[in-house]
Amino acid sequence: MNWTDIISIQSLIKLVDFAVVWFVIYKLILLVKGTKAVQLLRGIILIALIKLVSVWAGFTMMSWVVDQVLNWGVIAIIIIFQPEIRRGLEHIGRGSLFVKSKRENKAAEKLISELDKAIQYMSKRRIGALMTIQMNTGLEEYIETGIDIDADVTGELLINIFIPNTPLHDGAVILKNNRVAVAAAYLPLSQSNLIPKELGTRHRAAVGISELTDALTIVISEETGEVSITQNNELLRGMTQEDYIKYLRDQLIKDDSEPEHRNAIVTITHFIESHFRGGKSE
Repeated sequence: MNWTDIISIQSLIKLVDFAVVWFVIYKLILLVKGTKAVQLLRGIILIALIKLVSVWAGFTMMSWVVDQVLNWGVIAIIIIFQPEIRRGLEHIGRGSLFVKSKRENKAAEKLISELDKAIQYMSKRRIGALMTIQMNTGLEEYIETGIDIDADVTGELLINIFIPNTPLHDGAVILKNNRVAVAAAYLPLSQSNLIPKELGTRHRAAVGISELTDALTIVISEETGEVSITQNNELLRGMTQEDYIKYLRDQLIKDDSEPEHRNAIVTITHFIESHFRGGKSE
């Protein structure tokens, strides 16, 4: 092995190192996409830019202030985003940061089946309902406003909760980790002028929570029995059974037949092999 081969191997190692780092950054961006952590990420980038400018311009005081913000900001981030950090660590511990396990998909299938049972019953009888499913963004501040249930999701339970003139029917049911976390929870009302005037408080609450989080919310109209879904500040109205089941499956069930991280590793491996074959043939 000559010096050319050594330099080539070192360059390849650096290239792989660079690719792995950017792959991790890419997965982290996907992890925080659509969550309140995106605003935090923007703030960190802004602070980093201010730090670079202050060092380049020789602003000693500004640089010191930014250093203090960064030093104490770590503690603030841990406190503010404790639920998100805990959930991320749980994903890593379960090995599901990159791929959803079959057990989780099975639980999601059961959740969709029970939701369908409840939706069909209430829609046909025009029973108003508001059901919010926690996705990536934590809903703890809204869960605290509700009445604790902490039960398995069943169609019968959801139907009983929303029967008119019962203690729990007014407000939202929040589903977390495939369980009914609370009932009668209060969601923020949207002030958007784009919401049709014929829609009531339930729909405004559904749109409101979609403006602040990435939660998936199902609304059943008490007047018409119409089924709607809100997510990411989008209101989907007049959904048929086929429509909402397909939407729920797309959002809650992941295809783990070909994990993304495995594809990336295979791509890097193929690149390395082709690089060495190319080097030997020269």
